[in-house]
Amino acid sequence: MPGLRILLWVIAMSQFVLGALTLFAPLQFYGWMGLTVPAADNAYMIGMLGARFVAYGVGMAMLAQSDSPSRFWITNMVLIQAIDFAVGLYYLTAGVVAVGVVAFPMFNAALFAILLMLYLIRGRQASVS
Repeated sequence: MPGLRILLWVIAMSQFVLGALTLFAPLQFYGWMGLTVPAADNAYMIGMLGARFVAYGVGMAMLAQSDSPSRFWITNMVLIQAIDFAVGLYYLTAGVVAVGVVAFPMFNAALFAILLMLYLIRGRQASVS
């Protein structure tokens, strides 16, 4: 379980960073990522996305402190990471974004999803034995 706690804290921190950037520097964040900076009024919607990053960060931090982390919420984060990876792959193969833009986020999404899935599989096998 210590490995899971560390992973959940890392995921929580990544969500907090994404939340802070999308809340407090949304347009600049797009530029830093190598994306086309959207019109200023889009910062409103991006800020609402930031609220969700922060909320998931809080959720992952709470799971990291739990003696029995919720399999539902861990599975939910696996789903988020899988969708993040798929979206990155779609836009990369469509030629909309460059590898340099999606490489780090896609790597993180794959790594987080795989490690969380391994925990879920290991936990299921332990409960069956």
